[in-house]
Amino acid sequence: MESLRAFLCLYMCVSLLTLSPCRGQKSAAPYDDDDLSRLANDELAEALQDFLDEAESRNGLSVEKKASVIPRCDVGERCAMKHGPRIGRLCDCLRGTACNTFFLRCY
Repeated sequence: MESLRAFLCLYMCVSLLTLSPCRGQKSAAPYDDDDLSRLANDELAEALQDFLDEAESRNGLSVEKKASVIPRCDVGERCAMKHGPRIGRLCDCLRGTACNTFFLRCY
């Protein structure tokens, strides 16, 4: 995660340095500094969004996993897994049912 953050900072710094005109030289462009900074910000925003989309698709993280939303399971479906002394939840049982800790199924 640190390498991703470092790459993003480095990319933004390099982009800002290459897109901003030098103060001592006259620019031959027909637009002023405000237009250039707005264009640079738009391009940076698009590049950042593309980068984040690629990073999300590479990691395979879904919105449900990030938001800690547990899916619902029907009666008789497996609702938990046993990991040694711990029990991990796979899904949340429907209303009126509960996850049986011995059978690890919704009843």
